[in-house]
This record gives sequence, C-alpha cells and structure tokens, in this order.
Amino acid sequence: MKHQDYVTDAIDLLCALINTPSVSREEKDAADLMEQRMKSYGLAPHREANNLWLMADGYDEQKPTLLLNAHIDTVKPAISWTRDPFRASVEDDRIYGLGSNDCGGGLTTLLQVFRFLSLRPQPYNLIYLASAEEEISGKDGISRVLPLLPHMDVAIVGEPTGMQPAIAEKGLMVLDLIGHGKSGHAARNEGVNAIYESLDDMRWIRDYQFDKVSPFLGPTKMTLTVVHAGTQHNVIPDTCQMLVDVRTNEYYTNEEVYDIIQQNVKCDVQAHSFRLHSSHIDPDHPLVRACVNMGMTPYGSPTLSDQALMPFPSFKLGPGESSRSHSADEFVKISEMEHAFDTYTSLLDGRDIRHTSSQE
Repeated sequence: MKHQDYVTDAIDLLCALINTPSVSREEKDAADLMEQRMKSYGLAPHREANNLWLMADGYDEQKPTLLLNAHIDTVKPAISWTRDPFRASVEDDRIYGLGSNDCGGGLTTLLQVFRFLSLRPQPYNLIYLASAEEEISGKDGISRVLPLLPHMDVAIVGEPTGMQPAIAEKGLMVLDLIGHGKSGHAARNEGVNAIYESLDDMRWIRDYQFDKVSPFLGPTKMTLTVVHAGTQHNVIPDTCQMLVDVRTNEYYTNEEVYDIIQQNVKCDVQAHSFRLHSSHIDPDHPLVRACVNMGMTPYGSPTLSDQALMPFPSFKLGPGESSRSHSADEFVKISEMEHAFDTYTSLLDGRDIRHTSSQE
C-alpha cells in the first residue's frame, strides 16, 4: 500500500466513527466499528470493555515498547452546532463532525501508522490502544486496560497539537472546601456567618503563588469556581461550600498541593481524586530530540488527556488544533491527517527509542 492508501483508510474510518455516536460511557457501537475495521485489515484486536488494542507481531521483552494511543469517546455536542454533529461532512479540505478534531483524526491516523510500522521489523515493540472514557477520565477507560498490557517505555498520544510535541501537560485536582459557622436570625445579628468565616480562605486561594514554575507549563494554578451558601435572606448561613479547580505543573504532585492548601486554610478540604497528575517527558528523550531535528517545537499543554493516567513517559503529538476541541462545528483537515501520517512514519520507522537518562 502507498502512503495515500493508508490516509484514505483513515479518512473513511473517521467518517464512519463520526456517524456512530460515541459520547463518553456510550462508546460500544464505535468500539464495535473499530474492532470490525481492525479485523478487516487482517489485524487481531484485543478488547476490554470499550477499549481496543493491537500488538505488533514478534514481541520481545529485551526491546523497549512504544504505545500509540488516542481515544474513541467524545464530549456531548454544544448547542450551537449549525450542522448535524453525528453526520460526517467533507467540504474541500475539512471533515466536519463531533470528535473529528478531538481526537478522531489522531485516532484513525495512528491506527494506519500502526499498520504501516508493523509490516517491517522495528527496534521496539509496538502497541496501539484506542481508549474509552478519556473525556471523563473514567474508570472503564485507559485505567482498566493498562494493567493488562506489558511494560511501556514511552507513549505518543494523538491529541490535536498541530503536530507539535506537547512534552508536558498540566494535572487536575478538584477540591471541596467547606467553611463552618452557626445559623441565626439575620435581623438579630445572631449566629456566625460561614461566608465571612470563609473569606480569608477565598482570598488565600486567589492570591497564593506556588514557588516552582515550569518552563513549559508555567505555575501551578488554583481557581475558586463555585460557591454555595445560605438558604434564604434572613437566615445566617452555617456552611459555605466552595469548589476549587487546581492545575498542577510537573514540579508538584496533587498530594503535595493538597497538603499545602490544607495547612493554610481554616475550611475543611476534600479532594475528589488525586489520580490526574501532571505528566512530562525528558526533553532529551530520543523521540523528542528527533521531533526537534524535524523542525518541530516542544511546548507545554494546559489541557488534560489520558497522559495523566500513564505512569511512564509520554507526549502528545497529533493532527488538528486544540482550539477546535469541544467547539461547535468541529473539524479536522484532510491535509493535517496526511501530514500527520508522513510525520509519524518519518519519526518512528526504524527509530531507536531507548532512553537511558536517569531523569525518568
């Protein structure tokens, strides 16, 4: 097959996936389609729930292992779509449809890259994984699959990055802060106002600066996003409940940030989860160096992906632009998928991916 034949197959599969709704936790039909298409290529997919993976022949424990990953699921369509989000529409160089950019273009292109690379001996083991529930970091997504796979040395995640390597990604932690007071009648100046009791903590969340600033991700950032207090105008509120969005850089674990916050506020603090950590890869990794030698520019990404759940080095590299993700009338360009296929194959075919740096 020629390169263009692989790209044509990627485009055809992408259109079929757009026509098969796959909102998070509802990916079964799309996973069925992917599985059938893999088998039609002569491949032997493995499946766990709605996650699918392929392993190239000749697995050798003495070789490093490369994972190619992208996700099947999509967010729900925004109400401002002007076309049917579940119907692929090809107009000139653009493929419109929900999930086309995030990240159907990367998903289908990487599958074709796997087909291409697995036809010839490589100095690494190669695995392709189409994961579910990425948009919600669900328990039945990549977390369910990774224990079933062999040791991974490095991963490329096909999120839309304009085919520039995102070598660091911010983590996410959501916190509940609860301030306490005592109810009373507002007219008689009774009770202890939980809102007033929480004001100092709100100011601290707003003003605190974490010391360690990443050259790729900038500072770790906290944002107070939701506040609930009170039941009616004449009752002093006895609780003030707040929601805080925390975006960590690679210099802080979520647990470390949690401890810092807990030591500096009066409110009760509870984390929804610690599992979505910041991720990064050594800039001296041979794949990153190869990207730079090919004219690409590494950067840090503020958006979350399945990288947060990967306990091994990884970076994002995929067709499309992050700014189109989760937006109405989402699209990916055919030319972007063509460029991605050529870039991936040039980057990976015959490449030594072994990294011996003590930094990882």
